[in-house]
Amino acid sequence: MTYRKTDEAIRKLTPEQFRVTQQSGTERPFTGEYNDNKRTGIYVDIVSGEPLFASSDKFDSGCGWPSFTKPIAPANVEELQDRSHGMIRTEVRSKHGDSHLGHVFPDGPRDRGGLRYCINSASLRFVPREEMDAEGYGAFINQVEDI
Repeated sequence: MTYRKTDEAIRKLTPEQFRVTQQSGTERPFTGEYNDNKRTGIYVDIVSGEPLFASSDKFDSGCGWPSFTKPIAPANVEELQDRSHGMIRTEVRSKHGDSHLGHVFPDGPRDRGGLRYCINSASLRFVPREEMDAEGYGAFINQVEDI
């Protein structure tokens, strides 16, 4: 499957999705569609469709944004130094969609690697497990379920 950013995909974004993914915005805490999502499936880039995170790696960090311990396909997630707002943080962007996703912090669950990928719901599209095969994400089904 080829993942890429297209003009058509950008045109389909809501104003909030555009602000977050294309202008490096941040949604207000506890307002995102997926903050409390507990369903089994995969989270993909809203622009390119590239696989980003699995439900099995999601955890409740209490920070107000969906949080994950690791990417499902590390090659699809780029980490860049972000010096905005007077802080030094690590920004997370999708490789093929070049979407701003959020930031990664070193305060995640220690027993699961210690990282917290703090991700904006507006940059994601959730694909439920039962639809993954039909949408071309069948290769990731074994990674979305807790073993």
